[in-house]
Amino acid sequence: MERTRLFVYGTLRRGSKNKFSRLLHAHAQFAGNARISGRLYRLGSYPGAVSSNTPGEWIRGEVYNVEDPQWILSALDGYEGSQFERVKLEVQLDSGRWIEAWVYVCRGAPRGTRIKSGDWLRS
Repeated sequence: MERTRLFVYGTLRRGSKNKFSRLLHAHAQFAGNARISGRLYRLGSYPGAVSSNTPGEWIRGEVYNVEDPQWILSALDGYEGSQFERVKLEVQLDSGRWIEAWVYVCRGAPRGTRIKSGDWLRS
């Protein structure tokens, strides 16, 4: 059976206090810190990601192995809302290994300020 992985870069990361972050952490195993190719934007009290093919543009985050993916991902789809879509992308773990994981990315062009560090926790 293929492992279901989720890459998170904002309000679902460790240390977040919202109920959906707690839900994810209760039903998924932390697999490591990672990054994806992309640009990160501040959209008020949360970030939004867009993919990028420009070298050196990275978004920092965390990867989780999701235990009950159908139920958990459905709940997180509702939390993320219609502004985001869940897509599979290539993710690079800090070990250098590449894996495929679900990622919530912005639908269309984000309306916000770019976070040049690519790390929501350092913004």
